[in-house]
Amino acid sequence: MEALVAAHRKPRQHPLTGPAARTAATLALAGAATTTAFEGTGHAEPRLTPAQIKAKVDRLYQEAEAATEKYNGAKEQTTTARRSVDSLRDEAARRTERLNTSRNALGSIATAQYRAGGMDPGLQLALTSDPDEYLERAALADRVGDRQAAAVAGVHRQLMEIARLKAQAGERMKALRTRQAELAGHKSTVQDKLAAARRMLDRFTAEQRAAYEGGYGSGTAGAQESPAARADRSTAPRGSLKAPNSRAAQAIAYAYGALGKPYVWGATGPGSYDCSGLTQAAWRSAGVSLPRTTYTQINAGQRVSRSQLAPGDLVFFYSGISHVGLYIGGGKMIHAPRPGAPVRIAPIDEMPFAGGTRPA
Repeated sequence: MEALVAAHRKPRQHPLTGPAARTAATLALAGAATTTAFEGTGHAEPRLTPAQIKAKVDRLYQEAEAATEKYNGAKEQTTTARRSVDSLRDEAARRTERLNTSRNALGSIATAQYRAGGMDPGLQLALTSDPDEYLERAALADRVGDRQAAAVAGVHRQLMEIARLKAQAGERMKALRTRQAELAGHKSTVQDKLAAARRMLDRFTAEQRAAYEGGYGSGTAGAQESPAARADRSTAPRGSLKAPNSRAAQAIAYAYGALGKPYVWGATGPGSYDCSGLTQAAWRSAGVSLPRTTYTQINAGQRVSRSQLAPGDLVFFYSGISHVGLYIGGGKMIHAPRPGAPVRIAPIDEMPFAGGTRPA
């Protein structure tokens, strides 16, 4: 009996003490670590090395520049479409004014007839304010005299032409709205890419960011600008390699004058530029009109290989033809690299070369 009582009073072993407890604790810690790892994946970006940050920023800037060129193209098309709509509307207004003059002449005839004792029904119809009613009665000219028939037929032609112009303006307006929607889409893409690049740059230390901003541009960002490049930029040795003609020399001189000016996407000067805006402005100063975008500038002249490049040629980069610079000789160009990097001299081998063009 005492043995039974003693057995009854003996403390029970907790199921999670001893070896079992150690096993459970190990599993719990492992589970917590796994949970933390998954949560970290969902809520915190992994730590990146400076090289990885640089690569991501470079890619974002390149994607932003590609979107910028699409924006430039859409903006040009939007401007063209708006001018077309305005022109058609102006022409319709001028023709309406001429129509009113013609109808006033018919009104004089009608007044004379009325005073003489009545008005020809054809004239009554010609003077109606409802063009649809008029156009439905194409046989009107048969019921009036020769002089009146010619006047009424003229009104008829003018009404038809005005209707055509208004219909054409309506179609152009639809195209304009489409271009405006594309423009807004490309603008949003550029802004998103640039904002993402800024967030990535915030991960750099002050020293790393300064080194990045001091680099040549997309291909070698992060490297300090070389002493030779600084000398090029400060002394601007324009006569070191001769331009093949006076127009190329003028384009190069303009580009040298733009050194140090800021990159602003969509800008064409004179205070700031994007890459194709700079080359367009440089050649415009030489009397040559280039199209607005990189992917149209590459076809605006004679295509040349890398080995045939001469000062003044346009040099293009990346498979999507999303960047352009102005070749100045010696394997170098002047270009507007990206936001935060002003117009500068850089080697053409800092980015994947896609082609060269000699403007005509």
